[in-house]
Amino acid sequence: MDLDRARGVLLGLACGDALGRPVEFSSASEISAEHGRLDEMIGHGTWNQPAGTITDDTEQALCIARSLAEQQEFDPADIAERFVAWYDSGPFDIGGMTRRSLSRLQRGDAWDEAGQQVWESSPEGQNAGNGSVMRCPPLAIPYAADWERLAEVSRQSSQITHADPRCTEGCAILNLTVAGLLEDADTPLQDALDYVGSDAPEEIVTALEPLARGDSTDTLETSGYVVYSLQTALHDGLVAESAEEAIVTAVNRGGDTDTIGAIAGAVAGARFGSSQLPDRWLSAIDELDELEVLATQLTNVG
Repeated sequence: MDLDRARGVLLGLACGDALGRPVEFSSASEISAEHGRLDEMIGHGTWNQPAGTITDDTEQALCIARSLAEQQEFDPADIAERFVAWYDSGPFDIGGMTRRSLSRLQRGDAWDEAGQQVWESSPEGQNAGNGSVMRCPPLAIPYAADWERLAEVSRQSSQITHADPRCTEGCAILNLTVAGLLEDADTPLQDALDYVGSDAPEEIVTALEPLARGDSTDTLETSGYVVYSLQTALHDGLVAESAEEAIVTAVNRGGDTDTIGAIAGAVAGARFGSSQLPDRWLSAIDELDELEVLATQLTNVG
């Protein structure tokens, strides 16, 4: 595997997350009015953090990557424990379904029960957020050549906090797409959709099939709904002519900017490699060295 592209997955995710963090929840027009076209790491804004600060997107991706590197395999119980330890540290940003699931894990639920219970008790409209797809791309690195295992671990990683099929299959589709990019596939998204086949909920297929065919998309939504987040982030990650363009475009759409930026960044990073990410962004991210080391280690897992 090309190490530059493996690093691109993790570093692209972090760059999109950190670039989007200060304008999360802002509309595209509000971002434009205050920043023009936001393409620099800035401080303060949403969550009032320094420039280059990552959020729960990258922090949870780090939990997964550290577990893979240390356990030398996918261990969902270990990842769940790391999520709880992170939750106990008092992160400034955490999604609702994730919080409720990790609270149940704290109280003793098994890794494959907490998210299921939260999902079953959540009404439609509050049960299929993007909180698991944003963190899952590290899994695509060690399992890029083993799609059966990659699809399985992607679903299980989601199930810890997000058990809705739109989330579990969304993680599988995203990671299979990233794996295809790492393996130089010509049609990575279509290959991913073909692989999951009838397992994928109709809403995801309806949203992603046109993109896989190369059709133009009239509207791209930027809410935290997993189907919209995947559609918009995959569009920007796959269509842009550079990694920087993909991330900047995703973030400047407004809405859930850190998460859509993170997903688009992971996809674009797999396409173009970490060497194509702007140095001015990378130098602002405190976790840069660890992310690079982990990406190298993940290529040797399994």
